[in-house]
Amino acid sequence: MSSNISLSHSGPPETRLPPDSIEVQHLVAQIVSTPGESSRGLAAQAVRLAPRSSLVWWACGHTARDVVERYAAFRVGYHRGLDALRANGWKGSGFVRWNHPGNVGFLRCLLGLQFAAGELNERDEEERCRLFLLQLDPGGIPPDEVAGYSAPEQR
Repeated sequence: MSSNISLSHSGPPETRLPPDSIEVQHLVAQIVSTPGESSRGLAAQAVRLAPRSSLVWWACGHTARDVVERYAAFRVGYHRGLDALRANGWKGSGFVRWNHPGNVGFLRCLLGLQFAAGELNERDEEERCRLFLLQLDPGGIPPDEVAGYSAPEQR
């Protein structure tokens, strides 16, 4: 297996996950642009197609009916992402940046988990996720990613 870690002269190593297949990317784009219950059927189809994809689990969280479903889907995607990171040489530290397309599904799940934990008043988990995101990419979360999470009363 080839390594997806690059060593930087100015800091810790950086891990880059391989991007999802074009088929999965297109299905996820369709999921997020489809309203209502139809998107949930597409999300289930995506899980059958790529059950180890964090991006797919993020789409499931995105289409969830309530905070409990969101939390569960984002947690599965987060753990699938940790598995993928380890399989690609990550040793528990180093950068996993937003600007690499393969990393986005994992990072979105971690961000979604942060927001869902906050909605469930699980403040220690919310803070752990927030700090982990900053450790993984000190450049911060892209504003368009944060904008996808509205206050619970707006859902």
